Amino acid sequence: MNTIPNASYSFTLRLEIPNRVGMLSRVMSAISEAGGDLGAIDIVSATRDVMIRDITVAAGDEAHAEAISNRVKEITDVRVINFSDRTFLLHLGGKISVQSKTPLKTRDQLSMAYTPGVARVCLAIAEDTSKAYTLTIKSNMVAVITDGTAVLGLGDIGPEAALPVMEGKAMLFKEFGGVDAFPICLATKDTEEIIRTVKAIAPGFGGINLEDISAPRCFEIEERLVKELDIPVMHDDQHGTAIVVLAALLNALKVTGKKPQDIKVVVSGVGASGVACSKIILAAGVKNIIGVDRYGAIYRGRVENMNKMKEWYSANTNPYGIKGHMNDVIEGADVFLGLSGPGAFSVEMLKKMAKDPIVFALANPTPEITPEEAGSYVKVMATGRSDYPNQINNVLSFPGIFRGALDCRASVINEEMQLAAARAIQSIITDEERSVDYIIPSVFDKRVAPAVAKAVIEAAYETGVAKRERKPGAVQEAVTVR
Repeated sequence: MNTIPNASYSFTLRLEIPNRVGMLSRVMSAISEAGGDLGAIDIVSATRDVMIRDITVAAGDEAHAEAISNRVKEITDVRVINFSDRTFLLHLGGKISVQSKTPLKTRDQLSMAYTPGVARVCLAIAEDTSKAYTLTIKSNMVAVITDGTAVLGLGDIGPEAALPVMEGKAMLFKEFGGVDAFPICLATKDTEEIIRTVKAIAPGFGGINLEDISAPRCFEIEERLVKELDIPVMHDDQHGTAIVVLAALLNALKVTGKKPQDIKVVVSGVGASGVACSKIILAAGVKNIIGVDRYGAIYRGRVENMNKMKEWYSANTNPYGIKGHMNDVIEGADVFLGLSGPGAFSVEMLKKMAKDPIVFALANPTPEITPEEAGSYVKVMATGRSDYPNQINNVLSFPGIFRGALDCRASVINEEMQLAAARAIQSIITDEERSVDYIIPSVFDKRVAPAVAKAVIEAAYETGVAKRERKPGAVQEAVTVR
């Protein structure tokens, strides 16, 4: 049982408590003794004899929440009226909706928004399809597309079960980048059918965000769509993660006084995220990267458990041809980058690393090694969790990236744009602020998305992929969150 309370497993108990001195104290003591973290305590109603109270509690997992509730039930004369899981309540009816931008209160408004007036707008777009960017939602709309085969740490759970995650992604697009996004969950795992479907719906969107599609299919799907569509396409599990990892790594290296070209990086997990992270780190100047999967190090000439992407990996990394498993290749490494699963890295392995080691343990919700385990052996540590310092979170990248790509009407999101985004995130933290516990800005730092969008726009124009005519002052105007 995980007994570290967190908001994901918070709940509200509605209790009927005798209205006499000491009863609320007994309830609070029982919750605390069971390891619950008390939150709000509200009165619902009161009489001379009883009080109805809502008590909010954070637990460590579902079993812990049930144990806390059962402990309260044991208190004489206290009745549990209701148990409400706050996470499920937040999802009731879905987390997003579509709203009109213009009210329809008169006959004139209706005739302009719909028939007959809308026909004039349709004909204008038919003559020049680029007008869809100015006369429809296309200029600010992204499709969040999945087949539900690689959802978070849950794996292949299907398109319906993936929908809450896609809704959440759409929320993040809007809240952090001012980008409208809509979840689309596909009931197919066929690569060709997914590509055909995305191409068929593309006219209504200004960008495509691929999400939670399993490797190695995700590589071909993204590669094909990038080539065959004229709007930006990005598989966020690959590039969103990679961009934030690079930003954090650049700041971590500044903390340790090391340079990209001099370090040895060992990557645990060579799936979609591991490959993309390795690519962007290589592009940033790191020369010695060794990827490790369950069969050991990937090296030129390996034949076991290989695919097209791992063939690329073997040809472009591990310059010294190191073989063996994690325990062998971690010797003298400056950076451990974990994109695999819980327990993939140990204290014994950490002790083999070079002086002032950097550990990014990004498996979620349980990292490859916890900060508590790493302790004093690590110099700089990051995880994917919000309850530890240095959270590597994709929300730092994708809202600003698509904001910028949409505003300059980029046809692709290329490597130069991704590198610019990483450096923009890195630059948010000044030399004076940077420390072992602060190498990456908070996801709630309002400076991040505009800075990323501006950098992406600049890179898009510099590389010639921006289709919108550039005007003086356009960049600054474009990055204002809508």
